[in-house]
Amino acid sequence: MSASRYVTDFTIAAGLERAGVSRRNFLTFCGKLMVAAPVGLAITNHLSPEAVAADIGKARRPSVIWFHMQDCTGCTETLLRTSQPDLADLILNIISLDYHETVMAPSGKDAELALQEAMAQNDGKFVCVVEGSIPTKDNGQYLYLAGKPGLQVLHEVTSRSAAVIAIGSCASWGGVPSSGPNPTGATGAVSLVKNKPVVNLPGCPPNPYVLLATVLEYARTGKVPALDDEHRPKFAYDRTIHEHCPRRAHFDAGRFAKAFGDDGHRSGWCLYQLGCKGPVTHAACSTRHFAEVVDAWPIGIGAPCVGCTEEKIAFKVPIFDTADIPKPLPPAAYPSVFGEHKGISPVATGVAGLVGGALASAGLIASRKLNDEEPKE
Repeated sequence: MSASRYVTDFTIAAGLERAGVSRRNFLTFCGKLMVAAPVGLAITNHLSPEAVAADIGKARRPSVIWFHMQDCTGCTETLLRTSQPDLADLILNIISLDYHETVMAPSGKDAELALQEAMAQNDGKFVCVVEGSIPTKDNGQYLYLAGKPGLQVLHEVTSRSAAVIAIGSCASWGGVPSSGPNPTGATGAVSLVKNKPVVNLPGCPPNPYVLLATVLEYARTGKVPALDDEHRPKFAYDRTIHEHCPRRAHFDAGRFAKAFGDDGHRSGWCLYQLGCKGPVTHAACSTRHFAEVVDAWPIGIGAPCVGCTEEKIAFKVPIFDTADIPKPLPPAAYPSVFGEHKGISPVATGVAGLVGGALASAGLIASRKLNDEEPKE
């Protein structure tokens, strides 16, 4: 096995050309990347897929070393579901996935040799992706990789990386393994890795295009994306699911499903009273669906959001418990569709306009700003 295979000093555009990947397919990928990361990234801060392609094409194909810790491999499974690019194009042409225990061909000593050669050829330049929580109790004895505690391997590899990406809720802050009583002392990479930029991509699983956008942003600019207080990239976690939920209008109007399968549930009414954590969950599931399938996310199939991107909610607050909402609940914010109608009727508005003139006009304008279209009886 030649170490030269891990040298990635040619650009992404050159690699795609050598592999015979069509420009059409690359533009399709760039379009999907713009959907995954519409704002906040240098690589997608353009007006067209052509401009994004030109920007990405200049970047050196990044070396990626991917580790499994205490995980279910669900985050890898979501990576396998990408279609533009598909897995082959992704790991061979867009990035250089030099070590990944699930998809790599070598095993045993050959796999270890591949890891050492990849680190040697890209020392201080590769991106380390961590999947799964890291056990720390009893010196990390609950997880071994090639005869070494996973905790030790994590420190050895990340110390030579350029940046670390914790993919999934488990790698970000402990996830399922860290739930009480947490017998292995499971925690996230960000609490263990020091002196390296760490990006958390929580989700169970997270959207694969968010990962690709983050890796390519680093490859193009040498910097990780702007992060929030939880080390999450703002471009993907800056808003709550509730803000763009397709059932949001029903929440505002006070329409709630009371039980699974009832008329409200079947009619697409809000799932908040069934335990939906969307109002307090920062993620982009409502606008960036999985596996190129529209509505391939919990609320899209009629299930409440469980808050899997939030450390204080996921796997800690029971699924069907309602979350505390920091904003007013309907109908305090909006009139209830079931209560007495208190909006401004057209007739009343006309009379007020004749009598009050400018005063009524100002009131009407303010009313429209608060609620452009009144919920119908």
